[in-house]
Amino acid sequence: MTFSLVARCKKTGMFGVAIASSSPAVAARCSYTRASVGAVASQNITDPTLGPFALDLMQGGMNAKQAIAGVRDQGRFIEYRQVLAVDKAGNTAIHSGPHSLGIWTQGEGDNVASGGNLLANEGVPAAIIAGFETAKGHIGDRLIAAMRAGLAAGGEAGPIHSAGLQICDTVNWPVADLRCDWTDDCPIEAITTAWEIYKPQLDAYVQRAIDPREAPSYGVPGDE
Repeated sequence: MTFSLVARCKKTGMFGVAIASSSPAVAARCSYTRASVGAVASQNITDPTLGPFALDLMQGGMNAKQAIAGVRDQGRFIEYRQVLAVDKAGNTAIHSGPHSLGIWTQGEGDNVASGGNLLANEGVPAAIIAGFETAKGHIGDRLIAAMRAGLAAGGEAGPIHSAGLQICDTVNWPVADLRCDWTDDCPIEAITTAWEIYKPQLDAYVQRAIDPREAPSYGVPGDE
């Protein structure tokens, strides 16, 4: 019921997660990033505690493979879970439990990992990885390109209804956290539209949080 990727930008050190599902509000339960630490997607029959747990392990000094091993050792009902991680060095690791749903598979590339379940075919994660690795520009643009590639390769076996895009940089909150929690249209295109609007304003929102005295105008009626 889900396909996703976790990724690191080698140029900037930013981390990102992008995800789509037939279930509602998938990104609210499955997407986790932490500045200077990594990114995790926890999916299939979801346990939302596994994402923060994996990030805690990486923040404590483990690499992605060690953190996923820790998740596998200590997580409950781990045979039902699918967890993807990328660390601050670009290492990746994936756990896919044998009770993952339907057609499930996974793949790893250069600073990127992808996995899915209830997929239309086994080639979807490979298409997602190729989409990320060949795309140019901001990590957000590359995440969108990857998800579009996965959808074009077949995506989920049925229609998808929700999607999300989360990015972290150097501050201790996500600098972008865009979601489409439900639509009968394409949720990946919905977050693409949101990203195209948000991307030019991203730095301004960070600056407003750090020091509003130096922030640009809000660009809304009444703002002078």
